[in-house]
Amino acid sequence: MIQSAREACMPESSEEYRVWDDLLEILVCPNCKCRLNMDGNAFTCSACRANYPLLRGIPRFVPEQAYVGSFGFQWTKHAHTQLDRNGTYYSEKNFREILEIEPAKIRGKLVLDAGCGMGRYAELASRYGARVIGVDLSRAVESAATNLRARSNVQILQGDLMNLPFAEGTFDFIYSIGVLHHTPSCESAFRKLARTLKPGGRIVIWLYSGYSPLGYRMSDFYRKLTTRMPNRLLYALCYIAVPLGWFDQVLCKIRLNLLARMLRVLIPFSPHENWRWRVLDTFDWYSPRYQSKHTYEEVFRWFESEGLANVRILKSSIGMEGQKPIQQ
Repeated sequence: MIQSAREACMPESSEEYRVWDDLLEILVCPNCKCRLNMDGNAFTCSACRANYPLLRGIPRFVPEQAYVGSFGFQWTKHAHTQLDRNGTYYSEKNFREILEIEPAKIRGKLVLDAGCGMGRYAELASRYGARVIGVDLSRAVESAATNLRARSNVQILQGDLMNLPFAEGTFDFIYSIGVLHHTPSCESAFRKLARTLKPGGRIVIWLYSGYSPLGYRMSDFYRKLTTRMPNRLLYALCYIAVPLGWFDQVLCKIRLNLLARMLRVLIPFSPHENWRWRVLDTFDWYSPRYQSKHTYEEVFRWFESEGLANVRILKSSIGMEGQKPIQQ
């Protein structure tokens, strides 16, 4: 049956994504958590009669982008900006520093990229030999599927982290980098993720820190306006990060570091050395509807209340890892 489901979902062009042969084995209906069937170009639930279409090779478990339209906008504009290409390794450096993981640790494992965006981290995990499922609520999945269509060990889904289409005990490893704090409830989203871990599986999350109130104060003030702006207008305004970044670099070179820090507090922007990243990261900061900040004490309680063991704080703030105990 699964083989025939795949044949029904074969892409009409190389631009479309292919579904895994065994995808049905790990999917459940987000509404009632019953197993799904394949009916033509859709996943269907015989229990609650829900229908989830397969569009351009991507299973769709949500009807729209909801509150994350800005992410769909940015990852369409910057579908390739953060991919490591032509000798750049920004994403891989960030990935390994945050997760503090060696490739061998996830080789052959079933991995969930929770909030995959345009697929930069899913690409890395797949390169390390993992079988990766990338889930995102926004239409960034279109960019991810195109970027990763040549990788048979990656599957992209459009779905809601608050209502995942996976049964409990599905994944060997879950990571979510800079995503959960953009949901209506970061804690609830984390709990949903943790429950899809297999016994012995590990989860790593990275969140915005709540320990820098001064640095956030001005940007939080600006966000009262920027989150109400049309995406195109805000994106155009974010190009101010290009000259500001160059000015920041000059100030640092002539050792006016205090002045540079004051500039970043008054007009918070991304200081990334690549100007395209500066624009993207600045837009990413000012555009999302939800943007919560967290402390280690708070996040540790989440891990503890979900029964996760071997909880440890990672070097990148706020990063934390835990493991689901192996049941005796």
